[in-house]
Amino acid sequence: VQLQASGGGLVQAGGSLRVSCRTSGRSFDNNAIGWFRQAPGKEREFVAAVSWPGTRTLYANSVKGRFTISRDNVLKTVALQMDSLKPEDTAVYYCVGRTGNWPSSRASEYEYWGQGTLVTVSS
Repeated sequence: VQLQASGGGLVQAGGSLRVSCRTSGRSFDNNAIGWFRQAPGKEREFVAAVSWPGTRTLYANSVKGRFTISRDNVLKTVALQMDSLKPEDTAVYYCVGRTGNWPSSRASEYEYWGQGTLVTVSS
């Protein structure tokens, strides 16, 4: 599975932004898809993930209630809707995929990593 993230940008605190992940290559089916992020000088951290075919979602506590992950299995895309953004959400966001139906918060369980998209939240 090849993954390409897009939609990053600059937004003010309290605002919203939607980043998307487009997949290609091997079948999109039977792959859980997720998002990780890495802020400058910080370790990479899990953000959210969605199962195949999309019945189960998993969120980091830091984004729960503010971010929503969803997938379109026809268009083979995964979106991360980010609301009530905070300056601490500033990071490069990476789209990831793993073979298997269930989402995971562990980076080691994702075989496929796309290039990141930068999200900057100003205070």
